[in-house]
Amino acid sequence: MAITLNNGFKMPVVGLGVWRMDGKDVRDLIINSIKLGYRHFDCAADYKNEAEVGEALSEAFKTGLVKREDIFITTKALNSDHGHVLEACKDSLKKLQLDYLDLYLVHFPVAVKHTGVGQTGSPLDKDGVLDIDTTISLETTWHAMEDLVSKGLVRSIGISNYDIFLTRDCLAYSKVKPAVNQIETHPYFQRDCLVKFCQKHGICVTAHTPLGGAAANAEWFGTVSCLDDPVLKALAEKYKKTVAQIVLRWGIQRNTVVIPKTSKFERLKENFEVFDFELAKEDMDKIKAIDRKYRTNQPAKFWGIDLYA
Repeated sequence: MAITLNNGFKMPVVGLGVWRMDGKDVRDLIINSIKLGYRHFDCAADYKNEAEVGEALSEAFKTGLVKREDIFITTKALNSDHGHVLEACKDSLKKLQLDYLDLYLVHFPVAVKHTGVGQTGSPLDKDGVLDIDTTISLETTWHAMEDLVSKGLVRSIGISNYDIFLTRDCLAYSKVKPAVNQIETHPYFQRDCLVKFCQKHGICVTAHTPLGGAAANAEWFGTVSCLDDPVLKALAEKYKKTVAQIVLRWGIQRNTVVIPKTSKFERLKENFEVFDFELAKEDMDKIKAIDRKYRTNQPAKFWGIDLYA
C-alpha cells in the first residue's frame, strides 16, 4: 500500500524508522523487515548509522532478497549542512551505498554552525545553546535541495519538522514543491490543521514518532505515551489488535505515512500487520477526541533552546 507523491513517485505507507537503532542491530533488523514485507526505510545523517544501513541494503540487493527499485529510502540533511547540501547528500549516498535517494529531507528548519560534512551532531555555543547560523536562509537551503533533483541524485525532496508558516513559505519560493513534510503526529499530538494544510497543497505527511515515542521517549524526555490511553486500549480489544496497531491504522486512515521504530522482531512484525482491518468512522472520531496537543519529541533537552516555543 502506497501514497502517490506530487511528482508521481510512490511512497509505501508503512516504513521502518532507524533512529536510535544501534549499528550492531541494524543488519538483522533491515534484513528481517524486508523479509516481512517492509519496503520503506527512514534514515538520517544525524542517526549515525547510515553506513550500517548501507551494508544491510547492499547485502539484500546482492543476495537477491529485494531489488533496489522496489525499496524506498529516505535520509535527511544535518542542521550543520544547510550550506553544504550537495556534499552532505553525496556523503549519505556513499554511506548508504546507493546511486540515488528516493527522498531527501531538510531535517530541521534551522541552520547551525558547519562542523564538517558527515560530522553528526548539532554544535552548541559557549553558553550551551544551539549555535544557530543566521547567514543561511531556508530558501537558500531549499534551492540547493532542488539542484539535487536536477542532478539525478534524489527523486523527491521534502521538509521535516516544519510548521504551517514555514511550509507556506517553502511553497512560495520553491520551484520543485516539497513532496513530504515529516512531522511528529500521533493521537496525543494530532496537529490536524498542519496535516490538512499540507495535504491540501499536495504535500504528503509522514508521521515520525507515530506511536508517541512509547518507552524510548519516556526514557529520554520523560513524556507519556498514548499507548496506555484507555480509549485506545478499548479499541484494541474491539478489533482484536494491539494498541500500536490501532494507532498505526489510525495514521494510515488519515492518509499519512507512518514510520514506527522498533528493535524487537515481534514488534517489527506487529507494526506491519495493519492492512487487514479498518477503523470505523465512529472509532476514528473517538481517537480524534483524545488529542492533547502533547509533543513528546523534545530536542530542546540537547540544544539548550526550545525551537518550538
